[in-house]
Parts: sequence; structure tokens; C-alpha cells
Amino acid sequence: MTASANLKNAGPAQAYDGPPDYQAVGRHAVFPQTDHDEIARLNFLAHMNRHLSTRVMPFVKTAWENRAEPELVKTSGQPPRTRHDVRKALVNDPMFATWSALRRMTMEQRQQAGRWTAVRQAETLAAHTRALTDGDPRLQLDPSLPIPRYVAAVDHHCMPFPGDVSGAVSYDHGIFATTGGMLGRYSDGGGQAVAAWVKKTHPDFKPRRILEIGATLGHNLVPIAQAFPDAEVVAVDVGAPMLRYGLARAKSMGVNNITFVQADGSDLSRYADASFDWIQTTMFLHELSYASMKAIFAETHRLLKPDGFVLHVEQPQYTPEMPLFEQAMRDWDSFYNNEPFWSTLHEIDIDGWLVEAGFERSKLMHVGVTAVVDRDLFPDAADDDSEDYGRKAAWHILGARK
Repeated sequence: MTASANLKNAGPAQAYDGPPDYQAVGRHAVFPQTDHDEIARLNFLAHMNRHLSTRVMPFVKTAWENRAEPELVKTSGQPPRTRHDVRKALVNDPMFATWSALRRMTMEQRQQAGRWTAVRQAETLAAHTRALTDGDPRLQLDPSLPIPRYVAAVDHHCMPFPGDVSGAVSYDHGIFATTGGMLGRYSDGGGQAVAAWVKKTHPDFKPRRILEIGATLGHNLVPIAQAFPDAEVVAVDVGAPMLRYGLARAKSMGVNNITFVQADGSDLSRYADASFDWIQTTMFLHELSYASMKAIFAETHRLLKPDGFVLHVEQPQYTPEMPLFEQAMRDWDSFYNNEPFWSTLHEIDIDGWLVEAGFERSKLMHVGVTAVVDRDLFPDAADDDSEDYGRKAAWHILGARK
């Protein structure tokens, strides 16, 4: 059976709206230099990711409905009961196999392209980063900090994290390719979306101290710091190179109210109870172990001031209302993209865990946000009706008010 069999009713795929040229990406003082070939690689990968999501993925759904699902029902005598039934049926379908292989290939090539550019100029960028950060009290590193195994043992989303700033450099300039340019020129769509939502829905909220746990290089924290310039902002992460690069990046962008602290979010005893008005994680929960996540939830409750917010920005949880096909497609990252905690995170009772940490159930929040950035150059997620099951610039906030 060929990949085109039984797909007569697929219809035309959605109109293709490609990403802008990589040369439109935002640059700062520690952003890597990119030559012609490096730009061409990143442009190819950005366009391939958009092509897979807008042109190819619709046919995966058609293949499921017209071919894989009927075959599953025929052989098993019953419809799929879980997302795992759907995934196992799709694995044997040539349409899904083609899309999945191409998607994995683009992720591997994106990491190779990012590393190529970063390593080529690693020494220069490391020296520049140190010149911007050495002696700055806003960089607080702890060389004795144990790195949790869930970080050290896994190259999440196929990305190695070496002991120098080249990992941060690769991450910073390569996000464009992974997302097809949909997060804006500084790849900060998540932070922009949350900052805009807070200002719109809680205009009287004036946070004095803001904390992000798992901030990496701070690309989502910078727009929050810009939106609340009078606030003291703290970025916590276990990776020293990410934090060093993050401070250099923020300073070179004129953002000077962020302190970058090396610490494990499951133990922030350095801060007193009720120390922060706003605590956030951004696409971080899916990279945590169960034990660390529960500990982090407990710490956020302890650290949050009365009437403060905790906001966890993630992809939506799997619920009975979410079609099994969508659940299976969202699960792709767990099985094929080095995200071992992704699948289980999205099926657990986050609300229950927040209540267990001390938050009142009546004060829990579920909100959808989208990034609307650089409308003149970059695709606007608010106007984009394609579905990439986790890649587009749309997120779900799971949070609470204390």
C-alpha cells in the first residue's frame, strides 16, 4: 500500500505562509556571526519545519482517519481507547512514518547547524561574554551545585549542553529554525505573550519581585523585565554557561533589572518565605522528574507573597475532551525528540499537585495565550489557524493566585 492510497479525500493542505529570511532575526552583542552557508542552512530548516506543519501534517490526520484507524478497528475489533493505541497504529502508516522521519531529521540537522556556528566562534564568544559579566553582581554562580540527573543524563530535544557558552549560543540563534520564526526576531514570544496577558487582565498588578525557575538564557524573561522595568527580576537555572550568556545577552539588549542565579528550583532556601510577587516557569515542566516537579511546586507556594501569581507556561494537558489523535501527535516529542518526561507530564493532575503544594483549588487558573510579535516580519500566531501540536506560538498557562 502506498502513502497516497486511501487519501483521495485529503483535500488541499493549508496555504503555506513561510517564515521570513533568517537575516531578519534580532541580534545583540553576544549573538553569533553567521556566514552565507550557515544562514542558508537555518533558512532551509525553518522552511522545512513550516512545510511539515502546514503542508504535510494535515495528510497525517487524513491517513489516520481514512486508513490507520479503520485498519486498527478491523484488526482489534474495537476503536482506539488511548493515545498509545493511536500512536502504535500510526507507526505502521507510511504517511506518519514519512512525516515523523523528516521532523526528526530537521531537529537533528538544526542541532548540527547550531553547534557548527557556535563551536566555530566559541572562544571569541566566551571571551566576549566573560568581559560583559565578570565581576557583575547580577551573575551569581555556584560551582558546587549538583546538577540533577534529569538534566545531566538527557540531551533534551536532541540538544547537548556543554560546559561552555556554545550551548547557549546554539540554543539562542537556532530557535528560529525549530519554530519556523514564529516566536519573533528574539524568539521571546512566550514571554511577550505572558507579559501582555498580565497587563491586559490584571492592569493594577505591580510586581516588585519576579522569579523564573528554569530560565535558561532568559529569552522569555527579558520581555517580562522590559514590561515591568521597576521590578527586581531573578532568573534561576542549574546551568552556569546559560546564565552567564543570559546576563551578557540581557545587558547588551539594555535590560539591567535581571539577576541570574545558579540554583536548583527544588531548593531555593536562599530566599525567604513570601519573597516574590510573581513566579513563572516557561516550557520547563516537561523537562522535570516527578520528584523535582513536586518540590518546585512546594517552593513556589512558600516563596509566593499573598495575592501573588504562579504561572506555569506549557502545552495543554491531555484531557478526555482532547481527541486521541491530537494526544498521540503531541506525544511525538516524548518518543522521537528526546523528551522523556513529556508524555507523563501531560497526563498527570497538575491541579491536584498545585493543591497538594498548598494552593487553593478555587484560585487555580487555566488560560490560553498566543504570541503576537513582530507583525511586520514574522507570522502572527493569533492569525495562524494551522496546528503543529506543540510547535506554534500558543501556550497554556496552568497557575494559581495565592
